[in-house]
Amino acid sequence: MEKLREYAKEIGIDLSDEQLDKFFTYYEMLIETNKVMNLTAITDKDEVIVKHFLDSMLLVKAYPDILDCEKVKILDLGTGAGFPGLPLKIVFPYIDIVLMDSLNKRVKFLQEVIDKLGLNGIEAIHGRAEEMARNKTHREAYDICVSRAVANLSTLSEYCLPFVKVSGSFISYKSSEIEEELNSAKKAITTIGGKLTAVKKVNLPGSDIERSFVIIAKEKNTPKAYPRKAGTATKNPL
Repeated sequence: MEKLREYAKEIGIDLSDEQLDKFFTYYEMLIETNKVMNLTAITDKDEVIVKHFLDSMLLVKAYPDILDCEKVKILDLGTGAGFPGLPLKIVFPYIDIVLMDSLNKRVKFLQEVIDKLGLNGIEAIHGRAEEMARNKTHREAYDICVSRAVANLSTLSEYCLPFVKVSGSFISYKSSEIEEELNSAKKAITTIGGKLTAVKKVNLPGSDIERSFVIIAKEKNTPKAYPRKAGTATKNPL
């Protein structure tokens, strides 16, 4: 795990021995559970360190305020095996994070990790974005929504922006080639109440991977019609 410490320093993060221990425990639980449940196709330790743990931390390059923002509330939508939300919580224990996923058995795994690591100010919730975004507890309740989910930006904007407060932001983890996807998502972003403010490209240490962070500011309240009913955003993007 010392590689993780070295790579993290390259992006301005100093990891303590306690944090490295938590990442190691997380890795062990991920690999063990992955034997009976499909959590990740990436299982090699070095690859998990770079492509999951370090990649999750890269948010610091797109959102440097995370280094000093004790009151920020973050939603990780479509978190899967906990990325990027769980690594962000380990690195920045003072932030509040909700991990949301549509598959209950993944949520149970995440809760086991949270309990094992003794993390506070983090919650794993089972639910679909289309339904949870209409729940008063979650609608326009978050300062930041992040997502590494594999979906086009138009669909992700319809799922994620309804959770974000006006003046907050949706930050999407994307691959380096994003221009065509950005053009296709313009209508959705505007319709849901957002405005594209920046695309930040960052090299992932320890690899030849370039990550694009699409940063969308929430300028106005999301119309009540959105998100549309289950599956519509995927089948018929705005």
